[in-house]
Amino acid sequence: MDWKNQVVLITGGTGSFGKKFTQTLLEEKQPRKIIIFSRDELKQHEMRMHGFDHPSLRYFIGDVRDRERLVRAMHGVDIVIHAAALKQVPACEYNPMEAIKTNIIGTANVLEAALDAGVKKVMTISTDKAVSPANLYGATKLAAEKLTVQSNAYAAGTATRYSCVRYGNVVGSRGSVVPLFLKQRANGTVTITDERMTRFWLSLEQGVRFVIECVEQMEGGEVFVPKIPSTKVIDLARAIVPNAKIEIIGIRPGEKLHEDLISEDEARHTVELERMYVIQPAEASWFGYSWKDRGKPLPEGFTYTSDNNTEWLDIEGIKKFVEPFEELFRQGKLEG
Repeated sequence: MDWKNQVVLITGGTGSFGKKFTQTLLEEKQPRKIIIFSRDELKQHEMRMHGFDHPSLRYFIGDVRDRERLVRAMHGVDIVIHAAALKQVPACEYNPMEAIKTNIIGTANVLEAALDAGVKKVMTISTDKAVSPANLYGATKLAAEKLTVQSNAYAAGTATRYSCVRYGNVVGSRGSVVPLFLKQRANGTVTITDERMTRFWLSLEQGVRFVIECVEQMEGGEVFVPKIPSTKVIDLARAIVPNAKIEIIGIRPGEKLHEDLISEDEARHTVELERMYVIQPAEASWFGYSWKDRGKPLPEGFTYTSDNNTEWLDIEGIKKFVEPFEELFRQGKLEG
C-alpha cells in the first residue's frame, strides 16, 4: 500500500497514540495529508508548538459526537484511524452517559460519516477491556467493536471497509500506571490493587506500528490482536521502585485480576499468524474470511489472557520497557 497518495484522518489525534502515529507517518510514510481531529484547541495548539507543524498537517476542532462536523472533516479522506475515546475507567463509571455518547454514539458517527464521505478504510482502536467487560469502559468499547465490524454489512456495495485493532496496556500512555509508580517512587511506597494482578503490555511504538501494518492488510470485518507479553503488576512496581514498600489497596470497581484479548467463543473463528491473531467475522458473509488460508485455527478451548500467556516480561525486561519514560519523567514531560 502506498501511503504517499493517501489522506489520513485521526480522531483523538492529540492523544498519546495520535501523536506517535502522526510522527511515524510523517517520518516514514509521508501521506499527502494528515488531519488531526479532536475537541481540545489547547492540545492542538500545544501539539503544533511541539514540532507538529508539517505542511501536510491539518488541525480540525470537532467532537466525534458531532456527526455533521465529522462529515465535513472527512471530505476527501482515504483512511480514518478512530482513536478518540473516554478511557479512564473510574471516570466512565461515574459518568456513564458521557462514556456512551463518546465511545458508542461517537463511534457510530465516525462509521456513518466515513461511509457517506466514501472513505476507503476505517480502523477502530480497541482494548483488551472490551473482552468479557467488567466495567462500563470495556462495555462501550465492545459495542464500538461490534458497530465497526457490522458496519461492513452497510458498506459491502461501496469501497468503504471497517476493521478493529485490539491490544493491551500501552506503557507510559495517558492513564498508564507507569507515571503513577514513578511519582510514588519519591516516598518509597507503591500502591497496587492485588499482588496476583497481570496485564498485557506493549510500547506506544509497537502499538502504532501494529496499527499501520493492519491498515495495510485489512479487508474489512477483522479484529486484529497482536502477540504481546504479559507482566505481573507487582513486578512492574519492583522494576520501577526496586526497594519499594508494596501497599495492597484492593481491587477497584470494574477492575479485573487478569485481562483477556481473545475469549473462548471468539477463538473458534480466529486464526493464528506468526505475530498476531486475526478474529474473523462470526456470522456475516461479506468478506474477511481469506485469513483462514493464511493462518492456522486455534485449538478448542483456547483463550488468550494475561495470566495464561506464553510470553512474559521479567523485571529486567520491564526495566527496558520503562527506561525511555524515566528521562521524560525527570523532565516533567510524562503525561499521567
